[in-house]
Amino acid sequence: MINTSADNTTASRTDDEAAVLRAAMVKELRNLDAITSEPVAAAFTAVSRHMFAIDEPLEKVYDADRALVIKRDQDGTALSSLSAAHIQAVMLEQAGIEPGMRVLEVGSGGFNAALIAELVGQDGTVVSVDIDAEIVGRARTCLDAAGYGQVEVVLADADAGVDTHAPYDRIVVTAGAWDIPSAWREQLSERGRIVVPLRMRGLTRSIAFDQDGEGLLVSDSYRLCGFVPMQGAGAYTERLVRVDEGIALRVDDQQQNFDIEALAAAVRTPQLELWSGAAFDLPDELELFLTASTPEMVMLHGSQEVVDQGLLALSVTRGVPALVDGGSIAYRTKRPNAATGGFESGVLAHGPDAQAVAERYADLLRRWASDHRRRGAALLRYLPMPAGTAEPAPGVIAKRLGAVEISWL
Repeated sequence: MINTSADNTTASRTDDEAAVLRAAMVKELRNLDAITSEPVAAAFTAVSRHMFAIDEPLEKVYDADRALVIKRDQDGTALSSLSAAHIQAVMLEQAGIEPGMRVLEVGSGGFNAALIAELVGQDGTVVSVDIDAEIVGRARTCLDAAGYGQVEVVLADADAGVDTHAPYDRIVVTAGAWDIPSAWREQLSERGRIVVPLRMRGLTRSIAFDQDGEGLLVSDSYRLCGFVPMQGAGAYTERLVRVDEGIALRVDDQQQNFDIEALAAAVRTPQLELWSGAAFDLPDELELFLTASTPEMVMLHGSQEVVDQGLLALSVTRGVPALVDGGSIAYRTKRPNAATGGFESGVLAHGPDAQAVAERYADLLRRWASDHRRRGAALLRYLPMPAGTAEPAPGVIAKRLGAVEISWL
């Protein structure tokens, strides 16, 4: 005989514990300024996150900063995940979803779609699209079990959007995108907004783009984030250029040329150290400024072994913007300095022109610290162009279907 009474008691205990943890998570998200509005707070309070993370411990599920992998490929690479509640809250605040809106979610997991369903209410529409049949089936099952049967889950390549339900007031993308497909722009309503984790020269930022009435997308809302990459027609593999054992450059431009032999020799020469006198602060804002400053700026990655050998500094282990000029390379570092408010920005450079490339880099550090050292100093515009015609330039990041233009206020 099945003991349904015991099962019900266990389920009730789980729900009670989850409710306590959920309330604590919402409080933490408020304290972190990830949640800044009452509708988003109410959505996170209403949706049982643990019903979309089956068999995971409740403490992990309701950890505001923890993402949970849903599916991996044979090599162990994450293909789909339940994003950290922190970034989900940030993106929903960026989206500004209102009751009655039509919303397309790109990338299905279930939980985020349920949050959106709470925000649009009974008169709104939520469509969630994913290219993976297994993920679509899982999302459908979880949504139904959690009481969100009104959300439509579609199996398709999101690069083409879902035109049968367009136009959308909001498109919320929950996978790392390298470009903005034409279909997403075309399926927006006149008041439409796209919130997308956009990859730009090795960095990812969640950007809330609004239509400007002239065919362009504009934004002054961008936040640091990280997501598993898009699959299907919108997939893009950044070029990884191996410089030496444990040292590589990650670049967007498949055609950009490097003197690998000269760079490999350079990193094994003594480094030049140059201190800017400028404050080191808000590293995510600074890195966006550096990355957009010139097409010569790439992401330098190095292993812990390289750091332990004394070849490169610790900043390379997580990737750092690096300025490459022929056989010379410079990248950012920092040191304690009370005179600059805590830390000072500096440059480490290698190669025959180390002094010149370090001075160029230090000038960028000083310019940012003196003119743009604050949150939200960048204005981003996405300019659609014929495929393959965009050219990289200072302040311009070329994409296949257009370009991202970044200016600083």
